Amino acid sequence: MPIDLDEFKESDEEELTKETNADRVLRFLSENPDKAFTQSEIRESTGVKKGSISVVLSRLEERGLVRHKGNYWAICDKERLASESSFRETAKAANERFGEEDMDEWLEHAADKE
Repeated sequence: MPIDLDEFKESDEEELTKETNADRVLRFLSENPDKAFTQSEIRESTGVKKGSISVVLSRLEERGLVRHKGNYWAICDKERLASESSFRETAKAANERFGEEDMDEWLEHAADKE
């Protein structure tokens, strides 16, 4: 999706990559595949806000990308992560080629809108 040149000039590279909280958590955990961390440790290492880390980890767990036991969280197995990475790259390529989906537009055409 294009941005105007003022935004391009005023933004640093990190702002333009638009890494999500989930991306930060997955990157951190995948860089440490032999360890498990508490939410606080993950939050401190990734910069994800305190109010967001629990939701991010829960959603990643629902997708099978992280594991959770007691107070600790770890990356999922390599095969699952590779599968998700492949899907994300395909979606990114489609978005670049065709543009990102507009959720409101999508809902207008959905069979079950609830």
